[in-house]
Amino acid sequence: MADKIAVPVGLQDIYYAKLLSGDTATEAPVYETPKALLPAITANVTPTVESATLHGNDGPIITANALSEIEVEIGVANLDLEQQADLLGSKIDADTGLLWDNSDDQAPEVALGFRRSMSDGSFVYTWLLKGKFTLPTEEATTKQGEIEFQTPTITGTFLKRIYDGEWRVRADSRNVESAAAIAAWFTTVPASPKA
Repeated sequence: MADKIAVPVGLQDIYYAKLLSGDTATEAPVYETPKALLPAITANVTPTVESATLHGNDGPIITANALSEIEVEIGVANLDLEQQADLLGSKIDADTGLLWDNSDDQAPEVALGFRRSMSDGSFVYTWLLKGKFTLPTEEATTKQGEIEFQTPTITGTFLKRIYDGEWRVRADSRNVESAAAIAAWFTTVPASPKA
C-alpha cells in the first residue's frame, strides 16, 4: 500500500443485502444480491466493547475485551416505500401500492455496505455483516422562506455472526491484493474466510 497519508473526506454508495439463510454454527450465511439505497449522507458506526481488568499482586495484571452490539445510524437522501418495506419488514399491497406498517412487523437481518472517499482519491470499503434496523423517527417542517432538506435517518443494531464471529469486513483500494474483492464489492457480500 502507499505511504501517503489519506484521511476520510466523504461517503458514497450505501447498499444493503438481506441475510437469506445460514449463519449457524455449521452453515455459512447466504445473502441476497445487494441493493442500493438513495445517495448517502451520513454513516455512524459505534461498536460497544465491554472491558474488564483482573487485579493481582496489588495491581492490574491482565485486561480483556469483548465486543457487544454495534449501533449504526445512516442518513440517506430518502427511503422509498419499497426500501422501507425491505428494511423494516412492512408489507406493500400489490394491488394498491400502499405500504402497511403492522405492530407485528419484524425487520429482517441484513448486511450494510458503503465506501468512504479518502483525501488522496482512494476509497475504504466496508460491509457490516449482520444487523436489524428499527423504525425511523419522522419529522416534518413547513417551508419558511428558505429550503431546508428533511432527509431520513435510520438506526440499527448489528452483531457478530454466529457462523464465524465476523462482524465487519473492510478493503482499501490502495491495496492491489484487494482489487478483485473491490470489483465485486456491491454485487455480493464477501464470503466468510471460514467457508
